[in-house]
Amino acid sequence: MATSAPITGQAPDPAPAITFPPGFLWGTATASYQIEGAAREDGRTPSIWDVYSHTPGRVLNGDTGDVADDHYHRWREDLGILADLGVGAYRFSVAWPRVQPTGSGPANAKGIDFYSRLVDGLLERGIKPVATLYHWDLPQELEDAGGWPVRETAYRFAEYAGIVADALGDRVPTWTTLNEPWCSAFLGYGSGVHAPGRTDAADSLRAAHHLNLAHGLAVRTLRDRLPAGAEVSVTLNVHQVRPVSDSPEDREAARRIDGTANRVFTGPMLDGAYPQDVRDDTAHLTDWSFVQEGDTALIHQPLDFVGVNYYSPTLVAHDPEGAGHGSDGHGASEHSPWPAGGGVVFHQAPGPRTAMGWGIDPTGLYDLLVRIGREHPDLPVVITENGAAFDDSVGDDGRVDDPERVAYLRGHLSEVHRAIESGVDVRGYFLWSLLDNFEWGYGYSKRFGAVYVDYATQRRIPKSSAHWYGRLARTGTLPQD
Repeated sequence: MATSAPITGQAPDPAPAITFPPGFLWGTATASYQIEGAAREDGRTPSIWDVYSHTPGRVLNGDTGDVADDHYHRWREDLGILADLGVGAYRFSVAWPRVQPTGSGPANAKGIDFYSRLVDGLLERGIKPVATLYHWDLPQELEDAGGWPVRETAYRFAEYAGIVADALGDRVPTWTTLNEPWCSAFLGYGSGVHAPGRTDAADSLRAAHHLNLAHGLAVRTLRDRLPAGAEVSVTLNVHQVRPVSDSPEDREAARRIDGTANRVFTGPMLDGAYPQDVRDDTAHLTDWSFVQEGDTALIHQPLDFVGVNYYSPTLVAHDPEGAGHGSDGHGASEHSPWPAGGGVVFHQAPGPRTAMGWGIDPTGLYDLLVRIGREHPDLPVVITENGAAFDDSVGDDGRVDDPERVAYLRGHLSEVHRAIESGVDVRGYFLWSLLDNFEWGYGYSKRFGAVYVDYATQRRIPKSSAHWYGRLARTGTLPQD
């Protein structure tokens, strides 16, 4: 018979504080089309997202990024918010059509000047600039010429990378080539729920390869143009793919989805080759003749770290009737973003969900970090996006309290810390996002920001999560309240 613990009259000892290593980098992140606005100002031309969002039926409520958060005009205010938070870094993306309006040829001086002022403003406030060259805003002129399924687009991207490096490389110490090329390739050209809205499975694989090639060419260009010591990386939305059971059929489904979710990019970028099983799984769609001799050597460039974006795990099962789309969390479409997804069905993760309908499971972040650490032990990792959308609103007292987001962040950062203790070389964490913003196909209906934006007035209100995250960024210790 068990005996109860003695009653001491004292509260139990508090849990030990979770403190991150010295030098761990704390930041926030945004993307150009989601926040900048000024879509037709100072020489900027349309991107694929301008055209897509203006196409009826593509974006919820007909929302567009024409104004967004008006960051193009309000950047000083936004940098002030960053300084008040006390973060050490800010990850922003450069709008390709603002800097090189046609996707080829000379730079647009006014576009360069905007990012130059932004970088100088960050440095004046003691905040490290982290520049992403591509967060999905391909110049429409390049899409009209074929877009990412066309090889020439990769060479145009390398040229653009050189323009930005020449303009900002003396002040920006850290660079990312591509953000989430999986979304660009498979949501943009496979399921069509992202710009440019095309739905051709073979083209989505061609796009994936040319995005890989663009990354490799851009890394080589950046190494040639940047000062010694500059950091170069890529950001991948690494999917933590889990079978819903341990059956051989469900494990096989997970292997196939992992192939075109992750290894179609990590294979050539990090290992120097496309996995043979990925080629075999997609042989019914293409013979992969678009991969030319020497391509994988070009793609496989040394990196200073890999950026990881994580929101929720991906649960899959074998189902002979599964069409490889549905409850995968990436938007509704009659077309699948999974070229090897036939006979696979996606399941929602159990438990609480965000406003996006994504299951909240911080252990997925731990598992994928451990996997990267095991497969690439000499490659540091930075969490370049992690966060959640909730139905935030302004209270009668003018505050925006978002305890669900604080709980989400605490849970995920606890798992990041656990991964570090397990030996994974995690160097930093960027909260997505600084501001509520244009959330792609969901328009302005989903709020990911630590700062609330009243879109009618453009008033910014830091949420309770912003204050919580600011304490973490300043101390390196996870706040307990």
